[in-house]
Parts: sequence; structure tokens; C-alpha cells
Amino acid sequence: MIIKLKKYLILGAKEDLDPFFARAQQKGIVEFISPHGRRSHEFTPEIQHLLDALKIVRKLPPKTSHLGRVDLQEAEEIALRVSDLKMEVERLYEEKRLLQTEIVRVAPFGDFSLDDIDIIERDAKRHIQFFCMKTARSHQTNFTEEVLYIGTEFDLDYFMTINPKPKTYPDMIEMRIDRPLGELKTHLAFVNESLHQIEAELKGYAGHLDYLHEALVTRLNSFHLDGAKRDVDFPLEKAVFAVEAWVPSNKTNLLYGIIDGMAIHAEPIAVGEEDRVPTYMENKNVRRIGEDLVLIYDVPSPADKDPSGWVFWAFALFFAIIVADGGYGLIYLAICLALKYKFRAVGGMIRRMIRLGICLSTACIVWGVLTASFFGVQLQPDTWIGEISLIQHLASQKAEYHLQKKDDVYDYWVAKYPSSAKATTGQEFLQSVQTVKDGRVSYNMYQNFTDSLLLEFSLLVGTLHIITSFLRYLRRHYAGIGWITFMIGAYFYFPEMLNATSILHFLGVISKEAGPRVGLELMYIGLPMALVFALIQKRLKGLAEISILVQVFGDVLSYLRLYALGLAGSIMAATFNEIGGDIGLFIGALIILFGHAVNMLLGTMSGVIHGLRLNFIEWYHYSFEGGGRLFRPLMILKAKE
Repeated sequence: MIIKLKKYLILGAKEDLDPFFARAQQKGIVEFISPHGRRSHEFTPEIQHLLDALKIVRKLPPKTSHLGRVDLQEAEEIALRVSDLKMEVERLYEEKRLLQTEIVRVAPFGDFSLDDIDIIERDAKRHIQFFCMKTARSHQTNFTEEVLYIGTEFDLDYFMTINPKPKTYPDMIEMRIDRPLGELKTHLAFVNESLHQIEAELKGYAGHLDYLHEALVTRLNSFHLDGAKRDVDFPLEKAVFAVEAWVPSNKTNLLYGIIDGMAIHAEPIAVGEEDRVPTYMENKNVRRIGEDLVLIYDVPSPADKDPSGWVFWAFALFFAIIVADGGYGLIYLAICLALKYKFRAVGGMIRRMIRLGICLSTACIVWGVLTASFFGVQLQPDTWIGEISLIQHLASQKAEYHLQKKDDVYDYWVAKYPSSAKATTGQEFLQSVQTVKDGRVSYNMYQNFTDSLLLEFSLLVGTLHIITSFLRYLRRHYAGIGWITFMIGAYFYFPEMLNATSILHFLGVISKEAGPRVGLELMYIGLPMALVFALIQKRLKGLAEISILVQVFGDVLSYLRLYALGLAGSIMAATFNEIGGDIGLFIGALIILFGHAVNMLLGTMSGVIHGLRLNFIEWYHYSFEGGGRLFRPLMILKAKE
């Protein structure tokens, strides 16, 4: 939940300044307000050195942790040494690359001495030059006798010339050789040896990861404490200090506990119009996980109602519908339980994400049972899971409805499958409409009914989800009453437009004849009601409320993605199963495994992206302001966090 913050003016004697801030940091419930605006986040050189070193050490192979009490001076020296070693390694790798490139360039001329070349040029009064040119062009050129062919590497021919004076040749590129091959190879060996020694020394610091982390946390705590003290004013010639602060309304007693025994007074003051009040959220269990999800998109404003619990449960439902396979849920659950065991000692965000994975996996399994779908196999009505599944029950109820009514749907299936006319119950009616192809039995009516039920369920979920959004903010948006009425009416009316049988009809909520009539009446009532309430609350600005009509329709229809993505995943899984079954045992098994792995990856991505999107975009439209800033109290950081 979002806890209201109170603004306090804190006045006290200067001698109590340091102990007061030290206690405040220990408690971690006070955010001091900077009178100069936003605080600078530029770290001290010591902190930056530790950050740079940690980035380097984290990438090194793991090593037994260094034991010992943290010495900040020693940690600073280690951080600087690690950074220097990293820079030296990078320099040596660059030098190695250049040497290897130069060796490849001069290798065709072999190993020789530049001193010998100088002696020859001086005594013979000749100038020796080295050239290369394209092999294809070389074969078409007639060279003079002073041009000596040396060899060919790749698509280049190499030459040496001896002339009284330097000379150029068409299509030939002169090569400057500053160091011969032997010297380059010797230098390369030296660089490799130096690189090996420096990398070995650098890897020796891998065990200092926790040590440097502890030092960084210590430095950061001092940095934050000093930064908070800089926000203090001294109105009475340094004798008294004054500072403003935010404190959660449920923790004000802790503030008075902090100042107990000190010459300090804390007085609540009015929040100014220019003040940007932070948002303080307190959640536990699944609502804490929901808070992590909420913060992915935006921070709620202090005036918002905390959406954490709503987002969590809606996301779990949407993810399960999109994945649409209980078998995948079992695999997800096995992976999450393995991660939970491996990281059983960790806490914080990692632990909450593992718990989120377990919840999502469980939701997928439950949805798989409800829809009788595991690993792309649609379990048929005559299986035990089919008998306990919700989708099977609803399909049977729908078949029973049409069987009793003897309507156009009944006539269609009987005309196509005459044997179904003998059915006396909905279950028999479903099972009598079947085809057999290549030994596979397909229940066509059952498949048709389940598809239509899942499609309608997506719209029903969307309607209810948007309605809850309006309900949460009715006090701020009276027109929501009208839009809720309008959406209920639209849901009653839409089967008439599609000439379809709704869940409401065969479950006896409302008759097929009365549904469209009632729905139309609710739509006619809801639309003007929304406009009237908007005018009452916002006056002439309420006229803009009519534009929400298109938005409401669009937002509800967006939930059809739940059905579409779930159907796409089911079709892909079934297709891979069919292809693998037709090909053969070994290759077919590989195709099935590969296909399901790809489908799981796509399903996970779709479930996360679209599951959150329906919350953050469609649902947030009507019950979320956002744009908040998280409450950041002065507190003691801990290395494990």
C-alpha cells in the first residue's frame, strides 16, 4: 500500500547534528529535503575507483573470497592496482594485435637484418626497396631486371628492388619495414609473457570481490551521510541547525525516538504547492512482488492507490492464458524450484523473482488443467483431465443448451453429422461429432466450442479488468459509473451482433432473447450517464468525456490478444507434435524438443510483454496517474543488498 508522507521541520542544537544524522541513518525512515534542489550524484574519486574495480573483478573467474576486516586505505590501493592492471592488459592486447598484423605484413620477405641492409646500401651505393602488388596484375606486367620476385601470399606478390636511387613503379605499393621479422617475433614473445604475468596478477584479485564490495558500501554510507548534512541550514550563526524532511505517517513515532534525549525539535509543517512529495510503498508477500512489477513501468504518484496486488494477480492470469499449456508450466516450475534450491541463501530482488516464477508456473499448470492442454496435446472429452476441466464442462453445458433448444447450431451439426441426432445429453452430443484421420480422433464440435469459449473469455476478462479499474477511482471519476454500465450492456449485446451463444445464455444468467435487449438499454443508459457525471464533476471540460467511448472499446478489444497468442502457441505446439510424429522416432523427437523449446521461449516473451502491457496500458488508463518519485530515506546500505 502507499503510505502518506508528512513533512517535518527539524530544529536542533549544532552539537547534536552529527549524532542525530547518525541515528537517522540507522533507522532509515527520514528523507531529508535539499533546499538547493536535486542533490548531485557525482561520486567521490574513492567511490569511483571502487566502482571501476568491481566492474573488472566481477568478470574474473571466481576465486575463494579474501578474508579480513575491511581497511578503506587498503581497498583504495587494491582498486587502483586492479584498474592499472586492467589498463595494462588492454594496452598489451592492443600491442599484440599490432605486432601480429606487422608480422603478417613483413613475413613474405623472411628474416633479415636491417643493419646488413644499411651496410649494403652504403658500400654498394644502391638503394633497396620493398614492394607488393596484386597477383593478377603482376602476371600481366613485364618487370625490369632490378625487380626481384620474393614470393606470394594470398593474392599479393612481393618484390625487392636494387637501384641507384629510390624509384616508383606503376601499380606497385612500396612497403616500409622498420623492424625485421625476427625482431618482431621476439617482441611478440615478450608481450605474451608480460601479458601472462599481468593477467595472472589481475586474476589473483578475484577473491577480493566481497572485500571491495564491503569497502564500497562503507564509502557510500559516508557519502550519503555527508550529502544529507550538506542540506542543513544554520539560521542562528551556526548555533542552531534546521532541515526539512519527509517521514512516513506510520513511522513518526520512530522520528521522535531518534531525537529523544537531544536538544532537537521536530514539527510537522504544511506541504507546499511546489513540493514534489515522494511515494512510499509498503508491501509484503505477493504484493511486494507486484510492487517490483509496477516499478518496471512507472512510480505511482502519492495520490494513486497502490496497484501492486492488482497487477500481480492480473499478470499471473494473463501470462497463463498466453502460454496456454500446463506442460510448459511444469517445466517452468521445475526450473524455478531448481533456482530456488541453488540460490536458497539469497534474498531481495532475486528471491522475489524466483517466487514470481513459481507463481506464474503454477498459474500455467492450473490453466492447463482448466483448458485440458498439455504440451500441445488437446486432451479429449473422454480423458480424466478432460472430465475435470472447466473448458470441458462449459463446452458440455453449451452442447446441452443447443441440444435442448434444437436451434440453428443444433441443425448445423446434425446436418453435417447425422449420427449426432441420437445424442440425449450434451456430453454425448459433443462426442458424437468426431472424425478419424490417420488413426487420430478429432472432436470437431468440441474444438469449435472451446475456441469460441476462449475467445469470449478473453473479452469477459478484459471487460471485468477495465471495470475494476473504473471502480478503484470512482471518487475521482464519477463518469466511471456510466462507463461500467455501458460495458456491461455492450457485453450483453455483442452476441447479437455475432449471432453467437454467450456463456451467459447457456449458464442461465440471461436468456438469449433478453440479453441483446437488456444490453442495448444499458448502453443507452450508460453513455449519457457518463457524460452527465463528467459535466457535474468537471463542468464544461466534461464534454471531452465522450471521446473515452472509442478508448473503452479499443482497450477491451485489446484483450483479444490473450486468445490470439494462446491459440498461436497451441497451434505451433500441435504442429511440431504432428511433424515429429510423422517423421520418425529419433529425428522426430529432436524436432518435437526443438519446436517446444522455441514455442516456450516465444510464449514466455509474449506472456511477459503482453501480460504486463495489458496492465500498464489498458488498465492504467482509468486508475493510475504515475509520474511519482520513490521515497529515498537516508539509510545504512548493506553489502548483501
